[in-house]
Amino acid sequence: MTTATEQTDVAQALLDAATKLFAEGGYDGTSLQSIADEVGVRKPSLLYHYPSKEELRLAVLRRVFEHWNEVFPRILQVATSGSDRFEGLVGEIVSFFAQDPDRARLVLREMLDRPEHLRVQMNEYVAPWIKIMTDYIRQGQQNGTVRAEVDPEAYVLHVIGMIVSGIATVDVIGAPDAAGIPGDLDRHVRETVRIARAGLFIDES
Repeated sequence: MTTATEQTDVAQALLDAATKLFAEGGYDGTSLQSIADEVGVRKPSLLYHYPSKEELRLAVLRRVFEHWNEVFPRILQVATSGSDRFEGLVGEIVSFFAQDPDRARLVLREMLDRPEHLRVQMNEYVAPWIKIMTDYIRQGQQNGTVRAEVDPEAYVLHVIGMIVSGIATVDVIGAPDAAGIPGDLDRHVRETVRIARAGLFIDES
């Protein structure tokens, strides 16, 4: 008899496999059978956990976006200075996608292939913390630490796009290593954060 823990493990494994395969081949190019095969279960077992391909897709995206709802309030509580908040907020976005670049590839594919569907998910899960970040930028503009010419909404969306697309494509266009081979994720991440910081804060030196 299958235990509840085993069922949970299978459900999580299916989410992991779907994230990977949707990132590689896109939603339309990935079959439920290929996801089941990746986990080593039969297709009826997959359908027991996720009754349709669309429900599996929504579960995959939900797992990505719900992360922010859990992490961002904690960052805002512990980070008191503007610099600390910037490092915490941007660092958390970068860290999450860098830990598993398939997450970035998945979001980028959804942006390109299914923008209307992704917009619904972003409005539900991402819009609240985008507002937190834009409010933080406006506060910095008022106290003179953030550049007055920055458009808060455009800045936040651009930085998110820069992080997601950069990590998703780092194997192709990332900064090369000593041998000239692209894909140095650490260098790419450091430069992305530097660009984001330079475009936001007033240089007080």
